[in-house]
Amino acid sequence: MNSIRRFFPFLRWFPMDGNTVKADVIAGITVALVLIPQSMAYASLAGLPAYFGLYAAFLPVMVAALWGSSSQLGTGPVAVVSLLTASAITPLAPVGSPEFISLAIMLAFLVGVFQFMLGVFKLGVIVNFLSHPVIVGFTNAAAMIIALSQVNKIFGVEKVRSEFFLGDIWGVVLNLGDTHIATLMFGAVSVFGIMFAKKKWPKLPGVLIAVAGTIIVSWAIDFEAMGGAVVGTIPEGLPSLAIPAFNMDVFGTLLGSAIVIALIGFMEAISIAKAMAAKTKERIDPSQELMGQGLGNMLGAL
Repeated sequence: MNSIRRFFPFLRWFPMDGNTVKADVIAGITVALVLIPQSMAYASLAGLPAYFGLYAAFLPVMVAALWGSSSQLGTGPVAVVSLLTASAITPLAPVGSPEFISLAIMLAFLVGVFQFMLGVFKLGVIVNFLSHPVIVGFTNAAAMIIALSQVNKIFGVEKVRSEFFLGDIWGVVLNLGDTHIATLMFGAVSVFGIMFAKKKWPKLPGVLIAVAGTIIVSWAIDFEAMGGAVVGTIPEGLPSLAIPAFNMDVFGTLLGSAIVIALIGFMEAISIAKAMAAKTKERIDPSQELMGQGLGNMLGAL
């Protein structure tokens, strides 16, 4: 039985009572509604069209849940991985170009393969040797970089790419004279609204409320006609399954980035899973979690 659960870990969910099913349905709907705008934002952060975030928040999430070991961990696009993806591919192709998208898909597949193989060989134990202060420091630094990288979008000005990150920020400062006032108001109200809601009503989905509210206002005042940037039309349906196109000329370059992203992404996921497990007394298997995360990334690439 243990060997069967090794390959099909979701069998441990059964049997399920009515209360569990009801709670899971409510939790699933809540997470899905929050994940829609969040995943689109993370796709943009990675340099991809916003709707690619929806693809990454669909099938990969289900696969990681079915083959992972945590009952509470919600898998999906995250800020740190999006930032690392952009930094890995930006030197190789123009942001948003077909080549950039192809390399991002190839990178996601390599990340998945590396995570899956670590899980197969039961190397999840390596996370026990990673220093917690290093993880915290890296995450906080990434959060600062992510926030600064979005300053141009808050002000609605063009971002001039330079060799260094601080050069990008200085370029935004020089363009502040071209600030799009409506965009700045949307951004400022959203940020402060989310912060206020989190402090005043912590149980309310502040991000979802902010997104829904700004969508309604954007439609009412025809924000796009005022020169504001909008996501635009999202392609209908899902893309067909296909093997990622491998560019062997950049394979070696992407491989190093894939290893880093695989480890960082897994560290973030397993730290959350362990924090939840400490409250629920659930046993977490890092190697099984690696396999779940790896399968999710590979399917997302396909």
